[in-house]
Amino acid sequence: MEDNANGDAPGDLKRTPLDDLHIANGGRLVGFAGYDMPVQYKAGILKEHLHTRAAAGLFDVSHMGQLVISTPDGDVRKAALALEKLVPADIAGLGIGRQRYTYFTNDAGGILDDLMVANLGDRLSLVVNAATKEADEAHLRANLPGSIKVERLERALIALQGPKAEAALARLAPDCAAMRFMDVRELDIDGEVCTVSRSGYTGEDGYEISVPVAIAEPLAKALLEMEEVEPIGLGARDSLRLEAGLCLYGSDIDDTTTPVEAALMWAVQKVRREGGDRAGGYPGADVVAAQLKDGPDRLRVGLKPLGRAPVRGGASIYATESGGEAVGVVTSGGFGPSFGGPVAMGYVPAKLAEAGNGLFAEVRGKRLGVETCKLPFVEPGYRRN
Repeated sequence: MEDNANGDAPGDLKRTPLDDLHIANGGRLVGFAGYDMPVQYKAGILKEHLHTRAAAGLFDVSHMGQLVISTPDGDVRKAALALEKLVPADIAGLGIGRQRYTYFTNDAGGILDDLMVANLGDRLSLVVNAATKEADEAHLRANLPGSIKVERLERALIALQGPKAEAALARLAPDCAAMRFMDVRELDIDGEVCTVSRSGYTGEDGYEISVPVAIAEPLAKALLEMEEVEPIGLGARDSLRLEAGLCLYGSDIDDTTTPVEAALMWAVQKVRREGGDRAGGYPGADVVAAQLKDGPDRLRVGLKPLGRAPVRGGASIYATESGGEAVGVVTSGGFGPSFGGPVAMGYVPAKLAEAGNGLFAEVRGKRLGVETCKLPFVEPGYRRN
């Protein structure tokens, strides 16, 4: 999960707790979701991407929203059942110390935002997208019962991603090595309690670390002093997630896109589906159930350009090389350094979504051949056991 939000005026930008560190490391800063964020460092996007796949990359994701919902008596199941009125995932069945991907939906079944939810035993921790975090908080406050407390956390968030992330973080927090994909633990780092999840946004093994602002820069510096860790910017973050087939909110999914269309129904567990003990009950559930039964009109698919030219988001998709109306749209696209060629995702009619179908994407007035394919482009490296 991550959101697409650019074009902020320089004077309006907020700074993360790691802003000075980005500058010191040669980061090129741009406006993103209202924040001054590094798009790349001295090594450049290509090398940063490949370094993350081979070793460990450090990302500042402090612009993301961090929220906690709880009850006065610490009854996490009560909080979970309340949250299930807004999301289609099985939150009540989420074990202590586990995390799950889900999304807020509207009455039309559209996705208001995608987010991560963790069960910390006496409360639920949520990580939401930067551009929508204020709207998400307002959505929770307006729609959860008055007995449910909603709290915004003012903490930094650091992502350490790559096959050598465990070795690096274990030097500072040895217990992280015992965690598996989507585990969440509160670990002592530098004398402070930090919330660590074994997850991320690159398709690689790694961690997201929520830390008090006071230790954010010392922790980041300590990690960057390790041989295997390099700072990574938004540019490589985007190419990494695209190769992994992960959605960018505002590009690949939005409030007009349903989970069925977006091929995200894997995030709706059996208990929340038709026939399950807690089926439906969230906004747009009837729309989603109907699409599951009858099939959606369109589907998100992987798109492999047949030449060397990248196909960018916004490009129209056609069924034929000339003539006819557009049948779909590319939502994300670029060069995949690990894949070794251009990669893209987009929406096409369901009847054209089967892998191997030949289509055409319009790039600068020319229609270039693309082929529908299964996602991801690069197999994930998550530690599942």
